[in-house]
Amino acid sequence: MNISIFGLGYVGVVSCACFSREGHRVIGVDIEETKVNLINSGKATIIEKGLEEQIKDSVEKSKLSATKNFKEAVCESDISFICVGTPSLPNGSINLAYIYQVVKQIAQSIKDKDSFHTIVIRSTVKPGTLKTCTEIVEDISGKKVNDGFGMVSNPEFLREGSAMKDFVEPPYTIIGTKSQQSESVLKELYGSIDAPIFCIKPEEAELIKYANNNFHALKISFANEIGNICKEHNVDGHTVMDIVCKDTKLNLSPYYMKPGFAFGGSCLPKDVRGLTNIAKKMDLETPLLSSLLVSNRYQIERGLDLIFSTGSKKIGFLGFAFKSGTDDLRESPIVEVIETLIGKGFDLKVYDSNVHLSSLMGKNKEYINSHIPHIYKLLKKDINEVIKESDVLVIGNNSKEFKEVIHKIPKEKTIIDLVRIDNELTTSDNYVGICW
Repeated sequence: MNISIFGLGYVGVVSCACFSREGHRVIGVDIEETKVNLINSGKATIIEKGLEEQIKDSVEKSKLSATKNFKEAVCESDISFICVGTPSLPNGSINLAYIYQVVKQIAQSIKDKDSFHTIVIRSTVKPGTLKTCTEIVEDISGKKVNDGFGMVSNPEFLREGSAMKDFVEPPYTIIGTKSQQSESVLKELYGSIDAPIFCIKPEEAELIKYANNNFHALKISFANEIGNICKEHNVDGHTVMDIVCKDTKLNLSPYYMKPGFAFGGSCLPKDVRGLTNIAKKMDLETPLLSSLLVSNRYQIERGLDLIFSTGSKKIGFLGFAFKSGTDDLRESPIVEVIETLIGKGFDLKVYDSNVHLSSLMGKNKEYINSHIPHIYKLLKKDINEVIKESDVLVIGNNSKEFKEVIHKIPKEKTIIDLVRIDNELTTSDNYVGICW
């Protein structure tokens, strides 16, 4: 198939790589020239295992290219995927401006097209968004839905750090549409993926991603609160939760059920705010969901208290992307900890090989320069320099690199492990954690 993908962030660039790997002809579209140039030179716009190799291979085989020309991309494709961001507004509601902007571009582009075009919203959007977008396309293009074009809600279930694997091994594929022709197109497109396909109403599809991510956030917060209680009773929270997770009949997946640090990233915080805002506008009370970010914030405060309790001002951070295997700093709880310590006059050194690499390549540079330039000045390229010049070392994510060096850290240095990186060290005098 001929596919255009709007937005070359996490979801978009992974989709580009995976669809082109299947032999489809893919055109990536983005307003940022840097991202377009990276793709066309065979490079990834983000750090993700196996991604850059696949992009390079697809570009060399002429299966993947990128452009800023949205009209050309739409005219040369039969399906357009919308993978742009839907960030939170100050009041917690969802900013759909980028979605509507792309929908208008696609509508203008199909105006003079004779063939049927399928428009797929892959981004996380509130219920009713597909209906609004359908009206926009009809108004601008002059075409009728299910006649000249079809609209589909197709939420993604990609985890940063394992997105390439998750794309081909999803729990299921969701197709929310009222167009039989577009439904058939999507079924054929995902036919090679071994996962059940659920064809449902668009509004149901739009809500599923929120339900999933809020459940993930709930599991993380639940595990952390249990871990905190265990800590106060000198009980190992991981032992307790490991047993809880043995019940695979009722307790579902153990993936998020590990006591540790606060959740962050581009999805969970935003989607918790988004769903509670939706409920608020309907005058519905959501005591549990509304407590998730409060509980998450408390976990950050406990991490800060651990650091303060050491009495040291020389603190080193190993890892400050929101999770290992990624360079994503969006809503990273470790970034919040670092910013708090900067404000209190601590002497800080930070290290994260993925963030350092992406800042040099320009992938993460804009975010760093516009949001956290003060932290970037503290970033070191040598992990040993951070270890040597710090009295307290804070483990911020589960990077394999940190697992390899942690046993070599001198005993006189305090290690605060926020993510339980090594079970064998939990009894060491210089090794403390937030939930055990």
